[in-house]
Amino acid sequence: MLLVPAAAGASTTSPEKLVQALSRAAPAANPKVLALATQALACVQRRMPGQTTLSVIDYSLPSTKPRLWVFDLAQQPRLLFEEWVAHGRNSGDNLANRFSNTPGSLMSSLGTFVTDGTYTGHNGYSLRLKGIDGNFNDQAESRAIVVHGASYVSPAFAHSQGRLGRSYGCPAVRAAVSHKLIDAIRERSVVFAYYPDPRWLSGSRLLGDCGGNQPMASR
Repeated sequence: MLLVPAAAGASTTSPEKLVQALSRAAPAANPKVLALATQALACVQRRMPGQTTLSVIDYSLPSTKPRLWVFDLAQQPRLLFEEWVAHGRNSGDNLANRFSNTPGSLMSSLGTFVTDGTYTGHNGYSLRLKGIDGNFNDQAESRAIVVHGASYVSPAFAHSQGRLGRSYGCPAVRAAVSHKLIDAIRERSVVFAYYPDPRWLSGSRLLGDCGGNQPMASR
């Protein structure tokens, strides 16, 4: 669903105000998840400044609900998309509860990604994701984890099957919106995938000290 801007006057002068602005723009999103996403965003911006959009996926929600929010961060934050998104077929049925960074696992990965260029492949127009959250998602490129459109991501499919279709681990979106969504986040963008997994929450450096001077893609 392509959405309208947030109300004027949202301030991004502090992380707390940014979270408040994002929450106003996307009231269906969990503020605690948005807070973690902005923490990871700040960590990325320390190393790679200039991100213009933030995408937040909340895999704790069922696939039958919109659980992907895309925010424009320029000037005042505004919500660009609120969308359905698929998880990997081995991550769960309607509810995802298993995640992996292992090639061939057919599971979704958690953590922070940056967008890494578009291409056209067997899933059509697609957007590469580079995992920068250490061994939680640093195999994303070798696993071909990308944003792409899929016919099995739709309210009609969810109504008939009781869940969305599932991917090989990619955050697949509705085919009707995929091209516009990918174009909106193709450059200088952060994608944050959340689930209340204790190991990731305690082990991710992007949610901790930003890893000191160590490369972001290794742990």
